[in-house]
Amino acid sequence: MPDTDFQAPQWLSQMENILEELNEGVVIADDRLRVIFANEALMRLGQYDRAEIQGRTPDTIFPAEDIPFLKRQYEWDVRYGRHRYEFYLQRKDGQKIPAIFSARMIEGPDRHKYYLVSVTDIAAQKRVEEQLRETNSLLEGRQREIEADLAVAARVQQSLAPRSLVWNDLSIEAYYRPARTIGGDFGIVLPHSHDVLSVVICDVTGHGIGSALFANRIYSETLHELERASGPGSLLRHVHDFVNTRIATNGFYFAMAAGRFSQGGRRLIFASGGHPPAMLVSNHGLRLLESQNGILGCLSEIAPSESADEIDLDSGDRLVLYTDGLVEVFDATDDMLQVEGLSNIVLKAAKLPLPEMRQAILEGVSAWRHGPLADDVSLVIAEVR
Repeated sequence: MPDTDFQAPQWLSQMENILEELNEGVVIADDRLRVIFANEALMRLGQYDRAEIQGRTPDTIFPAEDIPFLKRQYEWDVRYGRHRYEFYLQRKDGQKIPAIFSARMIEGPDRHKYYLVSVTDIAAQKRVEEQLRETNSLLEGRQREIEADLAVAARVQQSLAPRSLVWNDLSIEAYYRPARTIGGDFGIVLPHSHDVLSVVICDVTGHGIGSALFANRIYSETLHELERASGPGSLLRHVHDFVNTRIATNGFYFAMAAGRFSQGGRRLIFASGGHPPAMLVSNHGLRLLESQNGILGCLSEIAPSESADEIDLDSGDRLVLYTDGLVEVFDATDDMLQVEGLSNIVLKAAKLPLPEMRQAILEGVSAWRHGPLADDVSLVIAEVR
């Protein structure tokens, strides 16, 4: 019950008109924590009549389990003079309204201590926060689904990576790493028979989900065309025409290099479109095998020719195919490694065993690169034994 055995101080009447104009709830209590004033904003927030709250103390308004917390806040105010905390206002009907309590100790003209508290309703803010939490929870769940899907996609795409193998007098060492979870590179090392082996490396523009899907589709068509025994030149022409006819997506294009080994690995037919030059390392040094065609898949009217280079290989010769993720890398001064820089790395590693040569090339590029991997990386090295 309200304690009516007290009189509100005379000085308070001079402030009431001002306090009633405030939008925030205001309550003033005496040194016994009896409410001596509550403005109209607080009455509306708590749905009390003034007579129902005048003279009451916190233990007659709030549940017993909350009183220890409120006492600690009051003790803090007494010690430091002011305090701000988040709690709730107990309404007359028992509903709890989340609020910010800004409290301070004041001294009245009568030299007595009083406790002044402003109460800010934050129910709307709390509803928004709850909606945000629910939305974030949904987004986190969706993100987990996406990450799970990407993990599956990454395992699938690893199946598109070129494979190391030994075939007749040819040893092949391969490497693939996407810049993101999945990427737009793929490679094929395909023995057709005891007499013929094809090597293809392809780089689709971009390095994300779209590029990976594009690469998967081109991979399937490339494999199908290789199984028809198409040579490198006709392979490039067919895949270019396929992309323009069946996919025709603006902004997507690709580069491809294809080699066809025969005679136990000692004869090479090579064709390339828009790809960085392949490197042929022999006792005579390093020879660049430039692309005969431009970027593939861009324009239907710019179709690649079916021309190809025919090269005889000797024991010890090594063919290095790679995507531009190995040459378009920058050092701390923003200088690009370029083909020349990679050529120097390849030459230094050319006498190493094939697996060690592959590792030396990757480490050499990594030592040059400043910052994280920015593009997908594919590398295939073929050696005639």
